[in-house]
Amino acid sequence: MAKERAVVVGAGGISGAWFPPLIAEKVEVAGVVDLNVKTAKARIKEYGIDAIASSDLKATLKKTKPDFVVDLTVPQAHCTVTCTALAAGYHVIGEKPMANSMAEARRMVRAAAKAKKLYMVSQSRRWEPKHDAIQRTVAKGELGRMTTANCDFFLGAHFGGFRDVMPSPLILDMSIHHFDLVRYMTGTDPVAVYAKEFNPKGSWYKNEVAASCIFEMTKGVIFTYRGSWCAEGCATSWHGDWRLIGDKGTLIYERDGDPNGQVVKGKVSGFGANLKPAKIANSAMKITGMHGALREMLTFLRTRKKPQCQCHDNIKSLAMVFAAIESSNKGRRVPVRAL
Repeated sequence: MAKERAVVVGAGGISGAWFPPLIAEKVEVAGVVDLNVKTAKARIKEYGIDAIASSDLKATLKKTKPDFVVDLTVPQAHCTVTCTALAAGYHVIGEKPMANSMAEARRMVRAAAKAKKLYMVSQSRRWEPKHDAIQRTVAKGELGRMTTANCDFFLGAHFGGFRDVMPSPLILDMSIHHFDLVRYMTGTDPVAVYAKEFNPKGSWYKNEVAASCIFEMTKGVIFTYRGSWCAEGCATSWHGDWRLIGDKGTLIYERDGDPNGQVVKGKVSGFGANLKPAKIANSAMKITGMHGALREMLTFLRTRKKPQCQCHDNIKSLAMVFAAIESSNKGRRVPVRAL
């Protein structure tokens, strides 16, 4: 099978997580584009790639004619880079978050539709065996009909740098992972949200770095989210600590441990039902994280099988982010509008 060709746009820190899987999958990286050509050349040298180093995306695409583009730029550049690549006739896989605003995200969706090309977002935590097992367990109906999902995320994160001064650092920079995971795990989409952002006493952040959110999801599911990057001690997992509740049982996933749960056994009688351990589905997932996202893009190129996180779907996760911020600013429930 012929090797696929790619142009990588953005040679900063995150690219260090992408070049190894690109090489492992035998993708021919034909060009590396960065505003700083020296940075692009350094990455090419680091990984021993025979590629063009450039600061001109259009010229590089014209010269290399890749099968797809990998957008690893900063979020504020995603819209320009992705729309440029799509308009030139190339499929794109990009880092999360999809865009810096809903207006930009909608423009990207329209650009993909107009070009008739695939644009997918690497929502990397979908490619995690335990998350896959949870999704399969819920989908097969082990918990019955889903009613509730709860996620707690608490860390005392002393980053320094831009996160300390950016607006809504938790919601904008981190919560997209958890918001996308609840959609993935429960098979539901957002309808509306009531959210409150705040900055705890003693915070080393300039702006609101903690939040409590109540999302109304499709199928009647309620998703509650509590999070903070300014909570010292007793940290949760970076994936969040989860409780998923159905009308037949509950699943718990905490601190990266194995998911487990209990479901109703037989007929309910008396104050409490008889319970038995939930049967957690097995996951055969071998390729994880960004590598998993890349593998789905390559599968699409070879078979046209649609991958997860296509732009017109991933925009729903991004819409949860901006709706939560809007709700907090307005102090009321707001609808979550994607397209």
